[in-house]
Amino acid sequence: MPIRISDEMPVSQRLEAEQIFVMHESRAASQDIRELEVAILNIMPNKEDTELQLLRLLSNTPLQVRPTFLRLDSHIYKHTSEDYLQKYYRSFSSVKDRRFDGLIITGAPVETLPFTEVDYWQELTELMDWADSHVTATLHLCWSAQAGLYYHYGIEKHPLPVKLSGVYSHRTLFREEPLTRGFNDIFHAPHSRYTGLLKEEVQRHRELDILAESDVAGIYLVHDREKRRLFVTGHPEYSRATLANEYTRDLAKGIHPAVPVHYFPGDLPAGIPQFQWKAHANLLFSNWLNYEVYQQTPFLLHEVGSVVTAD
Repeated sequence: MPIRISDEMPVSQRLEAEQIFVMHESRAASQDIRELEVAILNIMPNKEDTELQLLRLLSNTPLQVRPTFLRLDSHIYKHTSEDYLQKYYRSFSSVKDRRFDGLIITGAPVETLPFTEVDYWQELTELMDWADSHVTATLHLCWSAQAGLYYHYGIEKHPLPVKLSGVYSHRTLFREEPLTRGFNDIFHAPHSRYTGLLKEEVQRHRELDILAESDVAGIYLVHDREKRRLFVTGHPEYSRATLANEYTRDLAKGIHPAVPVHYFPGDLPAGIPQFQWKAHANLLFSNWLNYEVYQQTPFLLHEVGSVVTAD
């Protein structure tokens, strides 16, 4: 089913070039249908790339989705023009009275900072509190997964000896969960981070389940038992070239990064990266939209907040 976005949004042309069904506002206005309202707090530096990655995944489902991209008032965006943000993004303060079926919070390149030293931490915590009463289900990606686990449960992040970068194999632990329905026993997902979680600290919280993990990359999927919050420590939304672009960027900065593992053929960066996680990423987002959002959200959007869990 289509993604409903602005007629003028630059990413729409790239989606259409990939044969993704995009429904522009002018056509959607003529239809009588209850689409899913999904807010996306995009705090990644390259806004358009992240928009494209997430919209690809949200489009691969029978459900019609209307995304609303959000920005934080307390953060100065250095990599995106103010004109672009004003045109295609809504400030968090402007949507506080609205309700959404789903919310996605992206990662951010601030993981080496203590959470409370991130310039927008206070506003982000306000948004996470707001989501509890205004959103049916929230999906946290990478750094925001660590931020959400810290804020809601007091689970700390821990620095890694070296940056975790590459594509890693993971085990599905809870096959009976709708969220992991259709998952292989072993699947692949990319990671790109300097910090991680300790399994024993997550396991202390009986309201949380670890749904998937990796021997090398550690915990990957953490779920609250009320099916309101999903924490994904990796980057399933990444496109084929994202890790390669990050590697090239870090080389240019003189950081001397290690080559992302299990990513380039033979681990040689001259080759074309292998896209090993695409099927898993599409299934994860499809399951989240269906079982966590669509099956739980009320038909009347203003009733979001009084969620009835599906059987």
